[in-house]
Amino acid sequence: MITKIYKLVFATCAICGMASCSDFFDQQSEHVVFTENNKLDNATDSIYSVIGILNKLQSIADRTILLGEVRGDLVDITNAANSDLRDMAFFNIGDDNRYNQPRDYYAIINNCNYFIAKVDTALKNNRNDYIFMREYAAVKSIRAWTYLQLVLNYGSIPFVTEPILTKVEAEKNYPKYDLQAVCEYFINDLAPLTDRWANEYPRYGTIRGNASLLFYFPLNIVLGDLNLWLASVTKNTATYREAATRYYKYINERNGNNSAYPIGLSLYTWVPGSGDWNSFRSYSSGSLTSETVGANAEIITMIAGDSIPAEGHYSELRNLFNSQQDNDYRVSIVPSTYMFDLSSSQTHCCVGTNGTTFFYAPADLPDHMSGDLRLYQYYDEGFTTDRLSGERIETVYNDKYWSQNVHIYRRQMVYLRLAEALNGAGFPRAAFQMLSQGLNNAVLRESVYPYCSESDSIWISRLDFPEERYGIFTANELATNRTEDNHNTIGIHSRGSGWTPMNEFYQLPDDSLMTEDEKKPIQTAFVDSLLLNECGLELAFEGTRFYDIMRFAFRQPNPGEFLSRQVYSRRGKENSGAMRSEIKKDLSDQRNWYLQWNGQIGM
Repeated sequence: MITKIYKLVFATCAICGMASCSDFFDQQSEHVVFTENNKLDNATDSIYSVIGILNKLQSIADRTILLGEVRGDLVDITNAANSDLRDMAFFNIGDDNRYNQPRDYYAIINNCNYFIAKVDTALKNNRNDYIFMREYAAVKSIRAWTYLQLVLNYGSIPFVTEPILTKVEAEKNYPKYDLQAVCEYFINDLAPLTDRWANEYPRYGTIRGNASLLFYFPLNIVLGDLNLWLASVTKNTATYREAATRYYKYINERNGNNSAYPIGLSLYTWVPGSGDWNSFRSYSSGSLTSETVGANAEIITMIAGDSIPAEGHYSELRNLFNSQQDNDYRVSIVPSTYMFDLSSSQTHCCVGTNGTTFFYAPADLPDHMSGDLRLYQYYDEGFTTDRLSGERIETVYNDKYWSQNVHIYRRQMVYLRLAEALNGAGFPRAAFQMLSQGLNNAVLRESVYPYCSESDSIWISRLDFPEERYGIFTANELATNRTEDNHNTIGIHSRGSGWTPMNEFYQLPDDSLMTEDEKKPIQTAFVDSLLLNECGLELAFEGTRFYDIMRFAFRQPNPGEFLSRQVYSRRGKENSGAMRSEIKKDLSDQRNWYLQWNGQIGM
């Protein structure tokens, strides 16, 4: 999409061998884009430099999804999968694997470093407005996000913040940073920008039918992620609170200061009282995959891909997840046994016709209709017929992968991470309510404040969810198929598992014989397990699962045992032993979680 523009505008800089990062750059490849006067001080240079960086992101788009999903527990690969994908799934990624190319990350980073070093951030127009600060903030956020992906996949990485433009610079010895160091650096790097530029983005309109507003990585979400990862490593409550604050600030400011960006009413459940297990009721407040820009749009950030294979950065994800002519209807990635088990194991609570009674859907429905209905909603198994032979061909379709673009952030992901941060920050009751019924000030007053110390109440009251902007949807509204004007919030679990507030099997442990201090660690661990499950139910196949397991593992007494047990259950818990023998690496050793490359990067 942006490749053609990019090639018309830029010359390229060849970089010779390096010491620490020597093989991350090839002499003939395009790594640094620059202008003839070596200074970014006009609009044309600035715009096309940012577009060049967005172009570089395309090279890691598919990899971001695949490395985050294929190594987890929610998908399995078929015999149609290529050998590189198969090796990824079984943690056997060699130096020559197509998905193991750290130079692509460093190409993005080096271009970001160049832009940050050369752009004139002091320049103003005749209205005294800064001209390039939007681009500066956007590029800094892209650099931080790219470094986070790099360190999550490799564990220990050469860290460079200045542009590498000469052989001398290339041959310097650069320090190695681990996850904690990367997070700490970029938290300090991005935080000063947020007061003014958190919600200001470059205004490039529409490019090839795609709104450029979706190409950027919001500062507060990236800061939320950095703090969430750092808190998971350090177990620091204050850092969890900072993560929660950052996610909340994005939600509260996304549509203007003190605006609203609610969970929405998108859900899939059974028609109340029908007893017909083929009759569904769905409410929708925005498509899961629609690439639109609006107050309630689900997609927040995507990496744009080219529309045809010949253009160079054509995403292969549609062919990997869906039956198409291009792949002879043979998919490479399908839901795992664990994914099916996780979905079907949820107790689906149905509301009665009067809105006050409830019942449970059967646990033995066909076609993945038992339990949580989100999998049934976007995943379909069927067949087609060969036009020549008449042979029946089994097909698989995954509605999450219909686009040429790769989705990175969306609304429910931000809410789930906010809940995770609140749980780690010492507020398991608030996190649970986000899963159960949704959160607003009335819910906080009723279900959270009475159980908090005075200081904790003061802190969490900063997360302001006014009822007039965040109205909680009710069981009666669901039963009668009507909605109050300002009711726009449900519990995230209700998006697929029925009316959760009435679900007797989805309750927070609350032993009346224990003090709140005694209950809190029990509740926190319980909510953490609910959140990991909810991430699987809501975000399956979207490229976050292995990273989610890793982050949750860091909080456990034995991270290696936790992660390995989760991944080895991919083909069902009863087959975890076979998976353990098929995955040759011992995942209880944290060093084996990460990729390595040519002895230069990795643990």
